[in-house]
Amino acid sequence: MLRRHFMQNFAVGSSVVSLSPLALANKPDQPATRIKVGQIGTRHAHAGGQINTLRALPDLYDFVGYVEPDESRYKQIADTAVYRGAKRLTEKELFSTPGLQVVAVETEVCNLLSTAQRCIDAGFHIHLDKPAGESLPQLEKLHRAAAEKSLTIQMGYMFRYNPAFQFLFQANQNGWLGDLFEVHGVMSKKVSVTRRQQLARYAGGSMFELGCHLIDPLFHLLGVPDNVVSYNRQTIKDDPLFDNMLSVFEYPRATATIRSSVVEVNGSRRRQFVVCGSKGTIEIKPLEPAALTLTLEKATGDFKAGTQVVKLPKSEGRYHGCWKEFAQVIRGEKSFPYTHQHDLAVQKAVLTASGLRKWNDA
Repeated sequence: MLRRHFMQNFAVGSSVVSLSPLALANKPDQPATRIKVGQIGTRHAHAGGQINTLRALPDLYDFVGYVEPDESRYKQIADTAVYRGAKRLTEKELFSTPGLQVVAVETEVCNLLSTAQRCIDAGFHIHLDKPAGESLPQLEKLHRAAAEKSLTIQMGYMFRYNPAFQFLFQANQNGWLGDLFEVHGVMSKKVSVTRRQQLARYAGGSMFELGCHLIDPLFHLLGVPDNVVSYNRQTIKDDPLFDNMLSVFEYPRATATIRSSVVEVNGSRRRQFVVCGSKGTIEIKPLEPAALTLTLEKATGDFKAGTQVVKLPKSEGRYHGCWKEFAQVIRGEKSFPYTHQHDLAVQKAVLTASGLRKWNDA
C-alpha cells in the first residue's frame, strides 16, 4: 500500500479537540477546574508510572481511582507506594463517576483495545498505552469511533515529551538539519526469564514491546514510508521469543533503521536515536536521562558550526509532559498534535516491523 493510498484509506480526520462543558465553563478570570480521571488496569509496565504522575499533578487532575478486577493482583499492589490510598473501583463505578472525562487504559496488552473501545463508547477521552494491540482493524474501529465523538486518543509513547526529542522535533521543523537522509534508533535491554515468558505471549517480540517507542518519533519526522522490511531473530534455541529484531524503513530519499533486543546487557545505556540531514546531525544517547549532541555544518541560531553538547531542560518526569498537554487539549486550549492517521500509520508499521503483517497488505 503506497503512502497516498494509506492516507486515503484511513482518512478518519485529524484528532479533534472536544470543547467539553468543563472547558467551556472555565472563564478567563477563573481558575481551571480540575479534570476528573481514572485508570483501568494495573498490569501494563507503565501503569504505576501513570498513576504516580496523575497524583503528582493535583492542580490539573482529580484522580478518582483505578479499576483492577483481579483480586489476586489487587492484593499484590494495594499496599504498595503507588496504589496506597487510591480508591479501587469497578468499571461501572468508574464510568458512573460524575464529571469523569478521561480514562487511562493500562491493562495487559491483549486487553488494551477492547477496554479502550468501551471507554470511547462511553464518551471518555483516553490515554492508551502502547503498543496499540495486535489487530489493526480493531484499532481502526476505535479511532473512527473517537473521531465521530470528537474524543482524543493519546498514545503512551513516552518519548514524545522527552526534552531531547522536543529539541529534535523543533530543530527539524526549523530546518536546521536540512534534508533528512538517515535515522538510526536502538531500544534494548536485558530481561529475566520470567519476563521473557510474559513477552513470548505476543508474537511481535522485542520490537512490539520496545521498538514501537522509536517508530513513533520516526514517523513524526519522516512520515509514512514506502516500505518496511523486518529482520527478526531468536537468539535462544527452542525459545519462541523474537528477542533480537531489526527493521528497515524505506523512503524516497532516506532510509531508517530501528533495532530492538531484550538480550543486551545494560542495554538502556546504549538506547539512542540518531537523525542525519544535509546540514547537520542530532544524536540522542542515552534516551533517559536524555543527552543530546548537535553537529552543524554552519552556525545556526544560538549554536556554532561543528559538534556540541546541548544543555537540555530537566525533565519533570517521564509522563508529566503528556499529561500536561492532555489537560490543555481537554480544556480546548490547544489542538492535539498527533492525528488519528499518524497513530494508525505508526501501528501498522509496528505490526510490520514485529513480523505480524506485511506492509503492503491492505
